[in-house]
Amino acid sequence: MPTLLYTLGFLTVYLLAICTPWGQRAENALFGLGEEGRREAWIYPLSGAAYGSTPLPPMELSAKPTLMVGLAVIVVLTLVRRCWRQGCAALGVVILTTGGKEVLKSTILPRPDLVGAPENLLDQGFPSGHTAIPASLTLAAVLVVSPRIRPYVATAGVLWLACIAAASATMGGHRPSEVLGATLLACACYGLATWLLPPAAAPGATSSPRALPAIILTLALAVALASGARNDSLTRSLVSGAAAFICAALVWHAAVGRPARPTLTDQPAPGGNRRILRPTG
Repeated sequence: MPTLLYTLGFLTVYLLAICTPWGQRAENALFGLGEEGRREAWIYPLSGAAYGSTPLPPMELSAKPTLMVGLAVIVVLTLVRRCWRQGCAALGVVILTTGGKEVLKSTILPRPDLVGAPENLLDQGFPSGHTAIPASLTLAAVLVVSPRIRPYVATAGVLWLACIAAASATMGGHRPSEVLGATLLACACYGLATWLLPPAAAPGATSSPRALPAIILTLALAVALASGARNDSLTRSLVSGAAAFICAALVWHAAVGRPARPTLTDQPAPGGNRRILRPTG
């Protein structure tokens, strides 16, 4: 069910934002590829686009190194904890998300020109590759870490995702729909991976301090708004921040907030009909 919902969300974002004239007009009004427009973003000095600056992973040329390091960390955690099934599922999440977005962008999901947009706005960027990397790596990491630290690993991941998604949207690298699409794609791959795992190996709901979700989502909102802020447009700042916050909330819910998958652990006693369902994970 989660996989189906995330997939439907992905297709809905694509159809509404890219396959309708009003969706294209709304995003094109916010979107810009000019160098001067990028410099109006507060996060521009940290983006790697500024001369001599070090990019925030996975911005600019740091995308592939970030992905490679993330995959290496997952492999090491799998070997240390000997969680072979979860490790394979984690690698599958990253590979399906990052590889799938390349296939979708290049062949399956075209961007028709319905409004006579300028040529520099016709490049296909759905879904966003820069957003797919932190989203998929975060969801992969929660599969292979200990349940005790899973909420805190997810916390670091969603804050990273909020920053990158907002920066990508506000600097003109990607539209808001593209960062949302990448996050939904990662969540769909994660849902598929957990569904394919045996119940005993699938991660369930994780116990954490009751106030932690509210604290994390508040921090994610602050990071998203700060990373999406611009000097020239309050509307674009707020839209970029809102899109990034939704991305962070989606990944947090997928990684930590979903209820445990029940499994039958006790067989009926002789002469009785009662069965006990206990959550696993």
